[in-house]
Amino acid sequence: MRAIRILLILAVVFGGIFVAADRLAVNYAEGEVAAKVRTSQGLATEPQVDIKGFPFLTQVLGKNLDRVDVALDGLQASADGKKLTVGRMTAELHDVALENNFSSATAARATGTAVISYDDLTRAAGDKDVKLAHGGNGKVKVTGTVSVLGREITRSVLSSVSLKDGGRSIAVRADEVPGQGIPGVEELIRKKIDFERPIGGLPNGLKLDKVTPVETGMEISVSGANVHLAG
Repeated sequence: MRAIRILLILAVVFGGIFVAADRLAVNYAEGEVAAKVRTSQGLATEPQVDIKGFPFLTQVLGKNLDRVDVALDGLQASADGKKLTVGRMTAELHDVALENNFSSATAARATGTAVISYDDLTRAAGDKDVKLAHGGNGKVKVTGTVSVLGREITRSVLSSVSLKDGGRSIAVRADEVPGQGIPGVEELIRKKIDFERPIGGLPNGLKLDKVTPVETGMEISVSGANVHLAG
């Protein structure tokens, strides 16, 4: 019985040592991945990286991580050639393959969300007389000013947002533009406030799935396959 107790105690001790070593290894790896993602995406700060699954060491030996969660700020996307700063992006990456002596990583599949502020979207509209804001109930409020016969006319309307071009572009279109009986006013205002912009600069392999106006900006759902996490 004493021998069995000793074996049990040794098993618990070595098990504890293994768990501690495993957690130290995963913490180190998370820091390394964060540094690589920061460099590859040109971020001002390191992202948050959380490697899931236990034990971690056996995953490393197999050069495949079950799941990696990433949260990052300041990702630079683009809209029709104009820079867009993504305020916050979170992603779940599954079946992450470690390659090239662990210097690169690619996820077999990924899902996530990103938020682009209305100020950044206003700049992407490409017109100083157009401003975007939250409209409530899944709408964007778009304000535009046009000049008609020497008169400045400003309209604020609720607009719907959708994805176009196979999920590569965001389109904003007013539900209704009141013209107040002035010929051509609606057409002129629509030329200002209705627009479509391609979105680029997201990590390789991700595509837009859905766009939803929220209070803080435009929330974009993304997904993809063979997404490059680093390297």
